[in-house]
Amino acid sequence: MLAIIRFVIAVIYCILVCIFGSIYCLFSPRNPRHVATFGHLFGRLAPVFGLKVELRLPEGAESHPAAIYIGNHQNNYDMVTAASIVQPPTVTVGKKSLLWVPFFGPLYWLTGNLLIDRDNRAKAHGTLTQVVEQIQKRNVSIWMFPEGTRSRGRGLLPFKTGAFHAALAAGVPIIPVCVSNTSNKVKLNRWDNGLVIVEMLPPVDTSGYDKNEARKLATHCRELMRAKIEQLDKEVAEREAKKS
Repeated sequence: MLAIIRFVIAVIYCILVCIFGSIYCLFSPRNPRHVATFGHLFGRLAPVFGLKVELRLPEGAESHPAAIYIGNHQNNYDMVTAASIVQPPTVTVGKKSLLWVPFFGPLYWLTGNLLIDRDNRAKAHGTLTQVVEQIQKRNVSIWMFPEGTRSRGRGLLPFKTGAFHAALAAGVPIIPVCVSNTSNKVKLNRWDNGLVIVEMLPPVDTSGYDKNEARKLATHCRELMRAKIEQLDKEVAEREAKKS
């Protein structure tokens, strides 16, 4: 019964946010500041799923210059965990097919996010050019998931280099965002599903990397994130063990 109640509440909330959000965005369409606004609204669903989300930001995070944020992509619950820490003005890069998702698709586009065609390599390459142009001309940050797909409990997957090529081309830092494990954590019929920690790391300076060293930069950032996620998972386990 609890699972059904949660499902109904989440669906109704998301539909209302998408409908009224789309109407609101029509007054300033494609404004990149909308992404953080609605990301934080979706983040408010965390208690509905029995999750306590703890956000950790480095000093000065609210005033970071344009950057490329990278996060670990675990499952659909990223919408209520990682979305809570998005800083304006930041837009995301998503699959073109998202545009056709009922209610959510129009909001995703109207908030200024970028859509890519993953089945067309030429267009995907063009998207990296768009990312660089967005950063340089509009002074916005870009959020990307370098794993390229949801890990679904397989740990931190190998990184693709697109985000890092874009950061080097635009001359901006990389800012890793780490989310503690949520795989198999949420049981919809369980009242309390525990703690999730979302931590933003300090910016990684890319000025010391040559434009041909995207793979090296990706490896460095992945190692930073792997170590931090391992640390967060350990902390969550210890704190939940004390509570029980």
